[in-house]
Amino acid sequence: MQTLKLSGRGLKDHVLRLLKSPDFDQSLKELIRIPGRRVVNPLFSFLFNSDEQVRWRAITAMGSVVSNLAEEDMESARVIMRRLMWNLNDESGGIGWGSPEAMGAILASNEALAKEYARILISYARADGNFQEHELV
Repeated sequence: MQTLKLSGRGLKDHVLRLLKSPDFDQSLKELIRIPGRRVVNPLFSFLFNSDEQVRWRAITAMGSVVSNLAEEDMESARVIMRRLMWNLNDESGGIGWGSPEAMGAILASNEALAKEYARILISYARADGNFQEHELV
């Protein structure tokens, strides 16, 4: 099956099969071969998956895919980082599941992005940093 010809639901189903594969190392190599801008959206959807293994594999894949994308198109990688940050914002209407973990996987995989975004990620964990819903009383 040629991944480049897949789109929409077909691509999402293919990514899910790769995330569920018993040989995830090989699947990760295949996920990295899919153009980053195409595979990111399906990976985003699996950050919310109720199957913990699928969710963590999507997080791992997001780290590798976005790191590779940053090597060829840093601005596209920055857009993905901002999208993950937006998912953590109350105004987004989302719940942000998997977003901090995906940010961490990306930053662990790419030094240039880590230099730009590490302080932001850390701020989400600090008591005096970003408040997700309510300020400390």
